[in-house]
Amino acid sequence: MTGYFIQAFIYLCAAVIAVPLAKRLGLGSVLGYLMAGVIIGPVVGLVGEETQTLQHFAEFGVVMMLFLIGLEMEPRVLWTMRNRLLGLGGLQVALSTAAISLISLIFGIDWRVALTIGLILALSSTAIVLQTLNEKGLTKTEGGQGAFAVLLFQDIAVIPMLALIPLLEVPELALAASEMAKQTAAAHGHLDLVSGLPNWLYAIVVLGAIATVIFGGFFLSRPLFRFVAASGLREVFTATALMLVIGIAALMSLVGLSPALGTFLAGVVLANSEFRHELETNIEPFKGLLLGLFFITVGAGIDFGVLAQDWMLVASVTVSLIAVKAAIIYLLARSFGIHSIDRWLVTLGLAQAGEFGFVLLSFSLQNNVIPPDIAELLALVVAISMLLTPALFIFFDKVLVPRFETSTQQREYDVIDTRGRVLIAGIGRFGQIVNRLLVANNIETIVLDHDAGQVDNMRKLEIKSYFGDATRPELLETAGLEDVDLFVIAIDDRERAVQLVEHIRQRCPDLAILARAFDQVHYYQLKQAGAQFVIKETYLAALDMGCEALTRLGFSPFRAEQLKSTFIATENEMVEDLYQNWLITEDSGMRPGFRELFMQQEAAIRAAMQEDPPQGSDDD
Repeated sequence: MTGYFIQAFIYLCAAVIAVPLAKRLGLGSVLGYLMAGVIIGPVVGLVGEETQTLQHFAEFGVVMMLFLIGLEMEPRVLWTMRNRLLGLGGLQVALSTAAISLISLIFGIDWRVALTIGLILALSSTAIVLQTLNEKGLTKTEGGQGAFAVLLFQDIAVIPMLALIPLLEVPELALAASEMAKQTAAAHGHLDLVSGLPNWLYAIVVLGAIATVIFGGFFLSRPLFRFVAASGLREVFTATALMLVIGIAALMSLVGLSPALGTFLAGVVLANSEFRHELETNIEPFKGLLLGLFFITVGAGIDFGVLAQDWMLVASVTVSLIAVKAAIIYLLARSFGIHSIDRWLVTLGLAQAGEFGFVLLSFSLQNNVIPPDIAELLALVVAISMLLTPALFIFFDKVLVPRFETSTQQREYDVIDTRGRVLIAGIGRFGQIVNRLLVANNIETIVLDHDAGQVDNMRKLEIKSYFGDATRPELLETAGLEDVDLFVIAIDDRERAVQLVEHIRQRCPDLAILARAFDQVHYYQLKQAGAQFVIKETYLAALDMGCEALTRLGFSPFRAEQLKSTFIATENEMVEDLYQNWLITEDSGMRPGFRELFMQQEAAIRAAMQEDPPQGSDDD
């Protein structure tokens, strides 16, 4: 028992140290788990033969992941993105598989092994790519949406791949492994309900198992979940969710099907269930832990002796893989109308192999499809290509983006041929509203924005604006900075907004500056820079939402508005004290004196809220 505790501590300790470091370096959690495994395995040698046995247990995390993927497969969502999902995603998987398989055949590899290699390397890293896109704010771009569609199709494509791979079994490998498999099955009491059955009866058994999953998901799961939810015990619902996944996986194994296939099907059946989110919440922690353990065992099992002996071969295969996939994805992105820099984002983001490659690789070994020596080479290629993904994104950010920005910014700034009383920097979601209100009251405005596309869109709506960078002093002079009565700053860059306030205050000390702040610290920074009036962009909207919440909770509309006004007035009483205290250290308000003042303000607000409403109000 002590040995198990020590091994568990080693694995968990490696994960706790390596994963946060990897995420801080922008490498992602998957690479963190792989590096943790490499360190405790090949590098230090803290783990040994038990890694392979532990990997079989950890593979249940893959089963859980496919169940959760199935839960997300709402038909309505899939239908809205069907063109890129089936077109871009389907062609990427098909063409990448075909190209890699053909190259493998050229080097004399058996066609079944070659096809399996193509399937394994056609996939990209969902975890790394989506996390990187989210961190860089690129998820909503055209390139980000295209990459998401391809990754989603790849995740779905894993299911038929898992069903296809056992059919590609190589007889020579199967014969070599048959005796060992028999001994293992006898030692562990392996259960199999379909061995020796005629084909027609086997087909009936398989169809019956699938029908059981579908029927149970539609008609039996809901009454069961309602019964369990009525108990009010969260741990019982967790046990029920685990029972469901484990039971389906066991049923699929008994009839000779992939457990992952069965749980994915169950997830799709339950995608529209009212208990979907509760199931996700309960399964997610177990999935994350087991999947992390799976990647640690993959890293611990990588044979770096192969890299040392054949490093040129490993490097050549890795570079060739990235080049082939990048060429295919680039051509597909171009044919599907993804433009300029977004096309390169899709290309470089998906050029690597992915974590599902390890899953298929392990599955292929178990089903005697890939020889162990090729599997060791592929494991290194998949791992190294994933490790190169951050470098591809750095190349995208530092090399490609500046070049495209230079080419797209060849459009000259607009000539400002009008004058107005108010100069507005930024015509985004915030600046638009300010401008519309002023123009509606016959106040002439001059609007500048550095996003040419946004300016063109505003002109289509007959909202006059000019393409230009408001932070450039010469452009402000051209716009008539010295002649306006107000300067409104609504640009989306926090630092440039503060710098702009400082410049205007130095250039025109008497000009009134109104600025939009993103949060409290930005509010203080703008105020310190010299803005006379600063408003947090979500402040009034949040207060309106709180007022509506009070009304729906039984407060009269008059009383709710009164409480909102009291909140604003009470908070404003101490805003100057808080600002002066912040000026002492400018440490985001974390010093004890600031916290004490803030808590005093909260106490004052609570006290003001409890005061009796004035006589004559309509509060009940």
